[in-house]
Amino acid sequence: MQSRRIIVDADACPVKKEIEQAGRLFGVQVLLVASFDHRMKAEGDVQVVQVDRSDQSVDLYIANHLHRGDILVTQDFGLAALGLAKGCICLTNRGQQYTDSTIDFLLDRRHTSAKMRRNGKYGKGPKPFTEEDRQFFLHGLTKLLESLQENKNQ
Repeated sequence: MQSRRIIVDADACPVKKEIEQAGRLFGVQVLLVASFDHRMKAEGDVQVVQVDRSDQSVDLYIANHLHRGDILVTQDFGLAALGLAKGCICLTNRGQQYTDSTIDFLLDRRHTSAKMRRNGKYGKGPKPFTEEDRQFFLHGLTKLLESLQENKNQ
């Protein structure tokens, strides 16, 4: 059986350093996937995969390499839905966990927002990412990894 990994939709992920830190602390492999437009270097035991810059290349690579039990970090609702369907634990960049009970609402909201934008109505967009968001994410990921480690040792 493949060991658990943290797989990151890294193109616009503001918490890559926190993910790397938590991965090292718990001995969990981290895989950062980004397009060639976002140059990244592998540091330590973190694996970096760079893919074509086309629109869905990162999502397709991740979807094809996810395994049950992996932890997926993404702000893409569609990719999160694929991850949930494959038995992954999916987190937002702000530390909230996607669940089967919330993903349908999020996908519907995304569809509604896209229709409104096509009709010329634009919302405010996401609020700026803060240091508090960063700490909340790290705390949530750490608690999740602790919990998974405890369950594995029982």
